Amino acid sequence: MQIIADVGGIPGKDCRGFCKYCYFRKVKDGDPLGCKHCLPGHIGCDHCGDDVRELKNDFIQPFIVISSVQTSLMMGNNRDQDLKINISGGGDVSCYPHLLEVTSAFSQWNVPLHLGYTSGKGIDDPQTASTLLSHGVDEVTYTVFSTDTQMREKWMGDPSPQASLDALKIFCESCDVHAASVIVPGVNDGDRLYETCTKLEEWGAKALILMRFANYRNQGLILGNEPIIKGVEPHSLREFEELVREVNQEFNLRITGTPLCDPETDAPFALSLDKSCEYLDILSKVTSEATIISSKVAAPFIEKIVDHIEASSLINVVAADQDIACLITHQDLEELDLKELKETVILPGRAFVYDKKAEEILSRDGVERLVVRGPDKLSVDGEMSGTLSREDILKTELIAFQDLIEAINFFGIRRK
Repeated sequence: MQIIADVGGIPGKDCRGFCKYCYFRKVKDGDPLGCKHCLPGHIGCDHCGDDVRELKNDFIQPFIVISSVQTSLMMGNNRDQDLKINISGGGDVSCYPHLLEVTSAFSQWNVPLHLGYTSGKGIDDPQTASTLLSHGVDEVTYTVFSTDTQMREKWMGDPSPQASLDALKIFCESCDVHAASVIVPGVNDGDRLYETCTKLEEWGAKALILMRFANYRNQGLILGNEPIIKGVEPHSLREFEELVREVNQEFNLRITGTPLCDPETDAPFALSLDKSCEYLDILSKVTSEATIISSKVAAPFIEKIVDHIEASSLINVVAADQDIACLITHQDLEELDLKELKETVILPGRAFVYDKKAEEILSRDGVERLVVRGPDKLSVDGEMSGTLSREDILKTELIAFQDLIEAINFFGIRRK
């Protein structure tokens, strides 16, 4: 169990400036995208408007953060042995000016602390890491990008790159560090990536997640902010998967990748690997027809699972031109070939589309289609799978696919 200590913060403003590769660079105010949280008859809400752009969430005063966590502790089960306070926000946690104050306050409750995503750009004195450890920090998620100080200074805008790396080393030696690197082709991949991995392994880091650099709208830049860096061609999905597997073979670190893959657990979609998987027998039989709309990453995996459960005659899977299913928008739906869609269409649960608008878009050929949402997730990516076992992944997928099948059987067209 984790209690979130949200310290707020705005990307670019509360992290000592944007990293060159940051997803939130160039994001501007705009119309809401639409989502499942929007009220009936109205496209737009906080979730698909201000929240997704993270433009209006300044750092939160420390007494509010402390009070919120204290309330959660009082209302929750304090005897949970896995209880942890996760300090996170929209900016860089290390840049939060009251970080030492709140961690000192949290230390009185003897609950382990997790520093959520931080680049260390707010650390000018490595001893700050030692102080945080003394306050109970036992887990850190740290964006390293590279262990080369010049590269950190150039690409991350780190004003004190050596101090940041020294702090990272201290964390690695004393607690669980899950490092992260956005991989920009020709910049921090190849030999430079191997140098970074070698250092992390020497220092004692627990894990490293490789994150594919995104530069185009169909790679996730749905906020009108493409390209992030002109002239840079990101790794293809195949190239990136090969890179993750290659690094995993060379280093004694828990290596995962996003949007794929996890060589140890076979996430995402471990269920797709083996047609004879005994777990598939747990799933209900598909009895109705439907089309599943998903992403370029997920669709091939889902098709394999549909084939494994012998439901290909009833279910077809259509991939939108978007790598991440939860980032599918109205624009992606407008680009689909409606001839491929059955009368019932299942959308990703977290897709940024307004339900009524989706029905209009997908019925504009004169076929009145029923459009419903499936589960929020059908698997987990490397950002989560690095802390899970293969059995955890399979259990998560089985629950999600059972929910998906139940939705298809309920809303789909039953053929005699």
